[in-house]
Amino acid sequence: MSERQADPYRDLAVIDSRAPRFNQAVIGLVALLAVTTGLWPLLALLALQLWVGLSLGRRWCLPCVAYFEWVQPRFGEGPLEDARPPRFANVLGAVFLTVATAAHLAGIPRLGSALGLAVSGLALLASATGFCAGCHVYRMVAVAKGIRARLLERIDLQELGAAPGPGLVVQFTHPLCADCQALSRRLSIEGRRVVLVDVSRRPDLARKYGVAVVPLAYAVGVDGRIGARLRG
Repeated sequence: MSERQADPYRDLAVIDSRAPRFNQAVIGLVALLAVTTGLWPLLALLALQLWVGLSLGRRWCLPCVAYFEWVQPRFGEGPLEDARPPRFANVLGAVFLTVATAAHLAGIPRLGSALGLAVSGLALLASATGFCAGCHVYRMVAVAKGIRARLLERIDLQELGAAPGPGLVVQFTHPLCADCQALSRRLSIEGRRVVLVDVSRRPDLARKYGVAVVPLAYAVGVDGRIGARLRG
């Protein structure tokens, strides 16, 4: 295998985009098995595994370890992406599976099975197509918290060490984010002057400007006023 760009257990801000899909495949198949066979305690085991991995890290997530130790070395590292949306999706999955387990314990098996089937369907959909419902919910929550282009009117170019000028784009990025690199190349090809703000080195600026997901890019006027949100 070619050398990894990101250590899966230390570079927690990003993740190999194939890893969440592998994890979702495992969750989806086990949840489907639990519902179709009536072995509902499997839902409890899935919920426990998700909570342990979320609390203690990827080394405690069995599907994650299986992917990083067995699958990735054989097929190589996939594109890197922001780790926060898939992590949020795992939180939602853990909550649904916990409630499903509680429903079975409370003698409401239909509700428990329905929730388990919902988790299975969404997980298998994410694994097969890459459409992650929980990741989209994460972005919607970010918007609900006020992270909107219309709320951000100006960027302090002096603070960024950027000289004002026409065609300027401020892009919030991460050095291990494949989508960020692709966006930077595209903007350069378009002839734009791009100022990169590495959120791993400047978390203060990420907080100040409400950066929830990278890549995020703004077209900025000579006075620092935001003209348009180009990505994010």
